[in-house]
Formats: sequence, C-alpha cells, structure tokens
Amino acid sequence: MVMDQELELETAARDDDEQQVIRVRKDEMMMEGGLAMLSRFHAGYFRISLALSGQALLWRRLRDRHSSETELLLPSVAFLLLWSLALLSLLVLCSLYAARCILRFPAVQAEFRHHVAMNYLFAPWISWLLLLQSAPCFPIFPNIISSLLLCAFSLPILALDVKIYGQWFTRGKKFLSMVANPASHITVIANLVTARAAAKMGWHEPAVAIFAVGAAHYLVLFVTLYQRFLGSDSLPAVLRPVFFLFFAAPSMASLAWEAISSSPASSSSSSSSSFGTGCKMLFFLSLFLFASLVCRPTLFKRAMRRFSVAWWAYSFPLTALALAAAEYAHNVRQPAANVLMLALAVLSVLVTLALMLFTALRTNDLLPHDDPFDCHLLAR
Repeated sequence: MVMDQELELETAARDDDEQQVIRVRKDEMMMEGGLAMLSRFHAGYFRISLALSGQALLWRRLRDRHSSETELLLPSVAFLLLWSLALLSLLVLCSLYAARCILRFPAVQAEFRHHVAMNYLFAPWISWLLLLQSAPCFPIFPNIISSLLLCAFSLPILALDVKIYGQWFTRGKKFLSMVANPASHITVIANLVTARAAAKMGWHEPAVAIFAVGAAHYLVLFVTLYQRFLGSDSLPAVLRPVFFLFFAAPSMASLAWEAISSSPASSSSSSSSSFGTGCKMLFFLSLFLFASLVCRPTLFKRAMRRFSVAWWAYSFPLTALALAAAEYAHNVRQPAANVLMLALAVLSVLVTLALMLFTALRTNDLLPHDDPFDCHLLAR
C-alpha cells in the first residue's frame, strides 16, 4: 500500500515536471516567435497608419469645405471612428517599432543604411502630423499644446533631413543616382506635411523655410529619377506600388503652398481663395503623373500577384491627390472640378477599404519570410 502511494506521488511529480517543461518550452517558442516577428517587422508597415491618417484628413477637409453636401455621406460618427482607428493603428505600430528598437537594434541600424527602408523612417512622424491636422479639435487646442505637439512631431523629421539630405550633398555626385528611388519622395512629403501643419498653426516663416527645403530636394529628386527610367532598376517588383508617390509629392506641395498662402502673415490671406496659380500648376502636374502611371498597368502586374503590405502604398498618394482636387474644386467652383474631386475621393476611399479588407483576410501574408524590404538579414 505504501509502495503504491509512493509510486503515485512519483508519477504525479514526474507529470508536474513534464508539464512545467512543456510550459517553459511554449513560453520560449512564444518569445522566439515574438522576436522573429520583430525581426521581420520594419518601418514599411507605417504605410498603414499613413494611409489611414490621410483618409482622416480627407474626410475632415470634405466636411469643412462642403459640409452641406457631405453631411449625409460623411457623418460625424464615421469620421470619429476613422480617426480613432488611424490613431490606434499608429499607436500599435509605434509600440512594435519601439520594441524592435530595444530588442533588434542592429536591424534598425540596417534600416538606416538601406536605400529604401530609410525613407519610411519619416512615415510615423508624417502620420502623427496628419492626425494632428485632422483631429476633431484642431486647431482649437490650447496654443501651447498645439505648439508642443507640432515641435515633437517635426523635430525628428528635421533631424532625418540633416542626415539624408546631408548624404545627398556630401557623398559625391554619383551617390544620389545610386540610392534614389520612388520611395525617396517620402522625405519630400514629410517636409511638405510639416510646412502645411506649421502654416495652419500660423507659423508662416518656419512653414516657408521648411517648404523651401522640401521643394528644392523634390526638384533634384524628380530630375534624378526621371533620368533613370523611374528607378525601376533599384526596386524589386513587389515594391512597385511606391511609384504612386510620384504624384503624391506635387499634390502635397499644392496643399502646403495653399496653407502658406492663406496663413495670417501672408499678403494673399485677404483674398477669397488661396489656391492660386502655383497650387494649380502643382495639382495639374500630379494629375499628369497619375494618368501616366494608370496608363501603365503592366508596371504593377507582378506586384499584384500576392498580397503584401506594399499594397498600402496605393492609398496615401490617392488621398493626397483627392485632397488637392477638393481644394481645386473649392477654388474654381465648376461642375467638372466637382466631378473630378468626387471621383478621386471615392476612388481613394474604395482603395483604402479594399486594403483594409485584404489585410483582415490575409493576415498570414503580412509578415512574409521573403520580404525584399526586410533588413534583418543585413544586420547579421
């Protein structure tokens, strides 16, 4: 009897030890899985927050400019839900990237050296600025809070400007031609979004200064890429959706200059509309570049074979173009302009909704092992 009890106790102890080992192994596997996820996660995933933040700004601008026409289409509850979703996605992505910086810092360093990945380090700060401008209470924030938030989101962009544009300027005449690619437009867009936010805050002189930096480097980048067949030799096929950034930059430039022209310190602020000839020229340029890309669907054929996070690069440029079209339609007040604005806005919303649906249905493809944007292999 005593022997049986001892055997039972030994068996129970052995079972407890085995269960504890299994739990430890599961915890280790979960930790390894989490670390592996952080290794495959990169700044390119901020395309998602960039797209959603842009959509929030588009919905707010449509409500502000055409409140009587869009009240039924864009109710306040839907806008608040969209803005909250954009904020939530940005917070999640920032948390994941902060964990990556702590646990996978060599991979983050590799991103700074990658000719495509380093451009998306601007994306989270652009997203924060877009959310700030589209916030339901902006610019009703107390001035000190708005100023602090604007500085907090703008200073990292200026620091990255010094690093990246300094390399363009000092690393030799062939350096830019080797590293330039369509994703480099994000560096320009970051400056233009910052200039627009500063102008909306009434900071006219800083807005003009930042706009000048972005415009100068946009001209250099545009000419460099135009002479290299749109940079097709520096991007793998799966990343070709970033070609849409070609028309996002002039679209955002038109919005930034409109905000600068309508700021209190501008001499044109007394006019009925500040979307002047310069803004229209930039808007028409973005329309031309958009039409040029749409007429070449074979360029994106290989990128569309399998879903990837790179597809989110379609959304923000379309949103920026729709925003510029809304300002243009408000200026000219013609039926054709209103139709164009509505068509681009609907297209932008539909593309974003489709991307959200694909992301929800194809979660297994969000962290592929063969992502060409992945830098963790370079860090080994």
